[in-house]
Amino acid sequence: MDPERAMRRALAAARRQLGRTHPNPTVGAAVFRGDRILAAGATRPVGGAHAEVVAIEAARRRHGDRALRGASLAVTLEPCHHQGRTGPCTQVIRDAGLERVFVGERDPHPRVSGRGLRALRRAGLLVESGVLLEECRWQHRGFVSVIERGRPWVALKLAATLDGRIATASGESRWITGPAARAHVHGLRDRADAVMVGSRTAKADDPSLTVRRAGRRVRCPVRVVVDSRLALPPDRKLVRDRDASRTWLLAAKGRPAARRRALEAHGARVLEVPTRKPGLDLRAALRRLARDGLTSVLVEGGGGLSAALLAAGLVDEVHWYSAPALLGADARAAVGPLGLTHLAGRPRLELLEVRRLGADLYVHGVANPARRSRGPS
Repeated sequence: MDPERAMRRALAAARRQLGRTHPNPTVGAAVFRGDRILAAGATRPVGGAHAEVVAIEAARRRHGDRALRGASLAVTLEPCHHQGRTGPCTQVIRDAGLERVFVGERDPHPRVSGRGLRALRRAGLLVESGVLLEECRWQHRGFVSVIERGRPWVALKLAATLDGRIATASGESRWITGPAARAHVHGLRDRADAVMVGSRTAKADDPSLTVRRAGRRVRCPVRVVVDSRLALPPDRKLVRDRDASRTWLLAAKGRPAARRRALEAHGARVLEVPTRKPGLDLRAALRRLARDGLTSVLVEGGGGLSAALLAAGLVDEVHWYSAPALLGADARAAVGPLGLTHLAGRPRLELLEVRRLGADLYVHGVANPARRSRGPS
């Protein structure tokens, strides 16, 4: 079998686990023999088995030990060679009797980088790395961002009219886009470690920021509220619902203790971060989120937070949903002031996808492409 075909199967398995494995990368693996895929699998939630182990054990259950002897493995990220919460994956691969290992991306973590590949080669296995490298690096972009930049990968979602407005002057915003676009957004949430909003959005819209399908709640990512003054009322859904422990508030140091106690009494977490005029130091805030295990964050508003992240060069990916409607200059802008004086300083996108979602237009791109690795081809 073409190793790229097996790697695509591994990538497909990994995509189904996005948002569920942090702080570990979401890795996929596929065991194959000849032209047949024996099994595929992906990394389990933290503390669980890594992708290689999941795929090998699945192949063993379905086909027995003999089928593994001399078989091959495609894995999107270099297998680990150290003892962590689980044992070394290199040992599991050797013990299974596999002969060839095809690796997508070398692990950027200093504890792993290159060691897994060398261990497998010393054990006599044939090892090839760099198979579908760009696709694998895109799959692991959150993990890579944390290792290389110390912060999660940040995707910005904006749903606006053709003239870039997200609400009327009075604040009415439901619904700017149609059902197909809204369902697509829930798919984005489902693949993110966390969803982030500003405190004004959290107060005004009272969102739950959960993942829903057909009106049914199926998952709750971490909900992050940028709330420098710790002003979110404790009667909002993010604090009152059954997943309040999944709500993290980023606040400046020295906020009133009574406010903090009122929020924490419901299970919400308050994370103190440094300030930088006119609000929180967003770069420091993202570093704090990385230290607490987050690798990918989907930002859903509002205009002030979006502008602040864009101006600071902290947006890596953009999902823009454009509704065929106009609200005018007196309506609220999707992106607040950026303070640009020259066109050369404007945030730019490398477009990855443009298509219709129902009546709306969906535009997906990588921000500041000169500094980013490309998305999937």
